[in-house]
Amino acid sequence: MGPTEAETGVGVEGTGSDGPVVDDVRRRLALVLDLDDLVEARRLAQTLRPWFGVVKVGLELYSAAGPDAIESMVDLGYDVFADLKFHDIPTTVNRAARVVGSLGVTYLTMHAFGGVEMLRAGVDGLADGAEKAGLEPPTALAVTVLTSDAGAPSHILPKRVATAIEAGCGGLVCAVSDAREARLLGPRLTIVTPGIRPAGAPTHDQARAATPQEAFDAGADLLVIGRAVTHAPDPVVAAAELVESLGT
Repeated sequence: MGPTEAETGVGVEGTGSDGPVVDDVRRRLALVLDLDDLVEARRLAQTLRPWFGVVKVGLELYSAAGPDAIESMVDLGYDVFADLKFHDIPTTVNRAARVVGSLGVTYLTMHAFGGVEMLRAGVDGLADGAEKAGLEPPTALAVTVLTSDAGAPSHILPKRVATAIEAGCGGLVCAVSDAREARLLGPRLTIVTPGIRPAGAPTHDQARAATPQEAFDAGADLLVIGRAVTHAPDPVVAAAELVESLGT
């Protein structure tokens, strides 16, 4: 996984309903900022900082604010998960990843469907951009199967994990239902699981959702949490209850 807050010198102990949220838990929880307004995204990130150590900057926010979206979250002390899902010719992916790598991200996603050559180009570009900026190398994450795809054939996951490993990716993005198999196929990879919801919460467009505890039990390293918290009537209460469900 990316550097811990102890390693980066950034550490905030949040407070849940029963006590402090230890950094070891916080750095494994990624807050989704699917917004098109950087001011609002920053406000939300500041408010929920006690419960999350990572923020996910996706296509919506990056399209609205560009590199400022990443740099703003780095300034707040977050590890940044740039969920840009690159999928293009290798040269383009290499150059784009080099730019993102220079911004201080901890994670960057690329589609495993793009193949070994494309992924490897992204891995190299990401590392090169970080090195030239004097930063630690980020983790390249290969997206295996989208959580909205409930009908993906069973042979897809092993093939895409193998592709990611051959290309030198440091981790995978997969549904919780695929996490155990992914861990067996790539025991040293960082496993990132989207679609995290409290028990009984709406799944929206993510057909393969799971609870936080189910994700940890399946071997996930980083849980991606969005609407269950950000669309709640009171995001602070929702975040505290979600963390409490993990027994912290």
